[in-house]
Amino acid sequence: MAKPIPKPMSNDGEEKEPAEIRVTYSSGLKMSERPMVSSSMSAYEMVKRYFDGTMEAHESFVVLLVDRGNRLKGVYRHSTGGLHGTVADPKLVFAVALKTLSSAMILVHNHPSGQLRPSEEDIRLTKKFVEAGKFLDLPVNDHLIVTAEGYYSFADQGMI
Repeated sequence: MAKPIPKPMSNDGEEKEPAEIRVTYSSGLKMSERPMVSSSMSAYEMVKRYFDGTMEAHESFVVLLVDRGNRLKGVYRHSTGGLHGTVADPKLVFAVALKTLSSAMILVHNHPSGQLRPSEEDIRLTKKFVEAGKFLDLPVNDHLIVTAEGYYSFADQGMI
């Protein structure tokens, strides 16, 4: 017979209830109403509005989360940084993707300089996310670098 799990004790010796963890997700859209992410261009068109007014001001990192049919489940605004970078924490990004039961993701960040060429750090970060996605069976379909005038797709360039 299994023993009951003991309750945590506070510093004053009082029994406390452990924290309850709740995970929720609600899209508000029917599956048929979700837009299809069919190419890097369609991903760019969907996401560029999330950079309106800030594309050339500071760097931001956004994630498009998709289902098995490549329909957009949601957009996760992960971080906002300065002129030369922002933090992209794989643990947090994958936590959101897993919590929303997403099947894949598209990473997106902007370059305020207007430069579409990926930096060495962009390449390292993409490889890190791709490897983690393989392990979790939650693939990174693409990583876009976006500017007001266009985008660079890691997938289109054979880098994913």
